[in-house]
Amino acid sequence: MTSNWENFLKNLGEWRGSFTKISPDGEIINSTPSILNLEAFDNDQAVLFRLRRFDASGYDGLPIEDYQQEYRSIGRQNIFFATGAFTKGTLQLAPFTEFGAEYGFVDHNRRSRLVQLYDKQGNFTNLSLIREFRNNTDASERPQLTVEQLIGNWEGKAHTFYSDLRPSETYVSYLEIKEIGNGYLEQKLSFASQTITSQSKIAGNKLIFEKEGNIRQILLLPDGTSSNVPLQLQLRKPFFVEAGWLLGENERQRLIRSYNEKGEWVSSTHVIEYKTN
Repeated sequence: MTSNWENFLKNLGEWRGSFTKISPDGEIINSTPSILNLEAFDNDQAVLFRLRRFDASGYDGLPIEDYQQEYRSIGRQNIFFATGAFTKGTLQLAPFTEFGAEYGFVDHNRRSRLVQLYDKQGNFTNLSLIREFRNNTDASERPQLTVEQLIGNWEGKAHTFYSDLRPSETYVSYLEIKEIGNGYLEQKLSFASQTITSQSKIAGNKLIFEKEGNIRQILLLPDGTSSNVPLQLQLRKPFFVEAGWLLGENERQRLIRSYNEKGEWVSSTHVIEYKTN
């Protein structure tokens, strides 16, 4: 099995793209061009990270932000999977503190990253979608994700890493998404001898789940991405946050961060799934 560092190295290259800030309702607020360089040196034992962001006029002018950092190790909250996909974020949900999660997917000459942010009261405030393309390639953006693309039966393999450093696990997952009428979807997720069934209301580019007063929302976003979050984080209740990316008509990946009733991050999971019908 490849190490966390070896999986991190699968993100090397120069990536040109944009940071797009999006409201909780899925409305685009603003967008800025970016160039991200990840360059290995010292026999792949170190990586130089450089992020430049520009104003709306493009790459020709001076960057409005130029940040550099050298990495020789990866913090335990940063989990990189075999494809190069990764997730990191807040380790502990606590009162009156902000909460955030970041995800990254890699597919040949493309990367898709997503950042979800909450305020100090636990309200979901905004997200950033970062669409990146390897420099000097013909990689293209994917269409906005639609409900129709999600409907069907999906079979996948999940890989979970645990925060307490117990051995990671892999297992098969099954996801069935179908319309049940009156503008609702039913989702049935099966994995590791568990089956979870839920219903959501279709509301434009959103899927709304409501259970016992708790509202969870999936936003369908540009470039085939999705954001799955509770709109309000509650203390002393377990929860998860998730991002997804549709790589092709019948292939999708998801990244999930799970937290326990103490607000502690307990695991990160990467799912690669294929539509069977």
